[in-house]
Amino acid sequence: MSKAKRKLSGLPMINERAAAIDIGSRFHVAAVGPDRCAEPVQTFQAFTGDIQRMANWLTEMGVQTVAMESTGVYWVPVYEVLESHGMEVILVNARQARAVPGRKSDVNDAQWLQRLHACGLLHASFRPGRQIAALRAYLRLRERHLEYAC
Repeated sequence: MSKAKRKLSGLPMINERAAAIDIGSRFHVAAVGPDRCAEPVQTFQAFTGDIQRMANWLTEMGVQTVAMESTGVYWVPVYEVLESHGMEVILVNARQARAVPGRKSDVNDAQWLQRLHACGLLHASFRPGRQIAALRAYLRLRERHLEYAC
């Protein structure tokens, strides 16, 4: 990104290889920096194959880190696929990213998240490691089976 563009944004660009995803139940909107390609915002459906295509597109764009809001459980497969592609994925609390009024569309949300992430203004929520997450899933499943047995 040129120095003129950096000055226009008003905030220093900490990470030019940052992207963001607005997570939804039926589709996800991914945004990269406007200097990365002609169409910096892409929409992908929420099926596994589409999430793989999104991860491949982000890799082609040179993305190293991705921010996304922790919306329900819809973020889990996206997180795992992106992580398996070697990207640093941060989960952001929705309250932290929604402080600015006027953003009403998924495209605007994704672009705003990308800009905040590129400027280093987002902080990751706690996410346990893989082994702990797997153990917690097993414990929840065990608890559910015990409830059903009673």
